[in-house]
Amino acid sequence: MDTRLFLVDFLRNSMGLTGTKTGCGIGECGACTVLIDGDPVNSCLVMAVSIDGKKVTTVEGLAGVELSGLQQSFIDAGAVQCGFCTPGMLLAAKALLDKNAAPTVEEIRKAISGNLCRCTGYEKIVRAIEDAARSHGDRTVR
Repeated sequence: MDTRLFLVDFLRNSMGLTGTKTGCGIGECGACTVLIDGDPVNSCLVMAVSIDGKKVTTVEGLAGVELSGLQQSFIDAGAVQCGFCTPGMLLAAKALLDKNAAPTVEEIRKAISGNLCRCTGYEKIVRAIEDAARSHGDRTVR
């Protein structure tokens, strides 16, 4: 493997996992967020070779046969508009809900603060995460 390859490029180009989006390329927008060992990271800043032996979760890993409760909450709340930020938002939310099944609005806003959205104004996204926590509890975060 090319030691200069970023994780986002490896996931998209070598693994075919195109749910992870390439945004700014400098760790500012969150479109490339994945979970590494349960923690949200900007995959545009992580070298692919550094993940050896670690568990990486992309948006493709959230759903089984059906959408996860978190994904369904995003749909139900209208939190998906253009969709570009959605994978990163979902993974930031999953990381939060894995650690805190009943977050406050302030905790939700802090958890998604590294993810930029140009369409929703964040309110629907926050509502979706609140709904997922309230309606689905631990089932949200398979």
